Amino acid sequence: MARAVPDRDAACAVAQAAAVIGDWWSLLLVREAARGRHRFDELQRELDISRKVLTERLGHLVDSGVLEKVPYQQGPVRHEYRLTDAGRALLPVLVAMQDWADRWVLGDGRLTALADEDGTETHRVHSLPGVRLPAPLPLPAHTGGELDPVAPDAAATVLFCYPATGRPTPLPEGWNDIPGTIGCTLENRLFRDAYESFTAAGIAVRGVSAQRSDEQRAFAAAEEIPFPLLSDADNRLSAPLRLPTFRTGQMLRLKRLVLVVDRERTVRHVQFPVTDIPAAVDTALARAREVAAERA
Repeated sequence: MARAVPDRDAACAVAQAAAVIGDWWSLLLVREAARGRHRFDELQRELDISRKVLTERLGHLVDSGVLEKVPYQQGPVRHEYRLTDAGRALLPVLVAMQDWADRWVLGDGRLTALADEDGTETHRVHSLPGVRLPAPLPLPAHTGGELDPVAPDAAATVLFCYPATGRPTPLPEGWNDIPGTIGCTLENRLFRDAYESFTAAGIAVRGVSAQRSDEQRAFAAAEEIPFPLLSDADNRLSAPLRLPTFRTGQMLRLKRLVLVVDRERTVRHVQFPVTDIPAAVDTALARAREVAAERA
């Protein structure tokens, strides 16, 4: 059960947060809710947790305002457990913890935007085929408002994640010294130049970075980008998919990767790590065409 905060730490926000989510199971339940697992049985099955402990932890997170119970069945009434606004505000915390562990626990401490071919990040990304993106999953778009990463009217959607472009906001000092950071503008240009080929095959394209929408908007205008650029600054996409990140310039950036997603929101193909950007664009088109052809 959750621990009570002692009087000496009553004004300490770290202690108060730890009392809500500092428990192992509580953190994993927030992780699974972000991944789209909301029902008691599927949470128990995924986490291999006892029914007693699961009931206690879910009750604690509901009482703390992190989860809310939403009925999905009548007679008998059954509930799903969904993240509240307070729960969704924890997504950057989960991604920051993942980033720290990827570098300092599972990795060798190097700062890099790449990954080892046999490393844990690569294994995690390559386990995504077959995974469905949670719905809804609105992300701020450079075109204004919010947009789902998966285009509902497309036979397939290509999502390419990239660290950051240097326009209009200058990149952090030492950016070019970090392996894997160079090439974000090139990547956007190559997808732009191939955009007609994608659309002719019924394929949607989305670019995703952790930059703000106003920064993406200025870049898209300067480079005449025809497809939406989506901001994952709040980790709405990276948290449920557990996408790899790296920290520089006092913020987390997405590592470069490509996903092909079908109309049912299922990941069908991944490319990670991406070391040859032109080849990655060509491969994305070829794999997305295969997925689109299944719909013909």
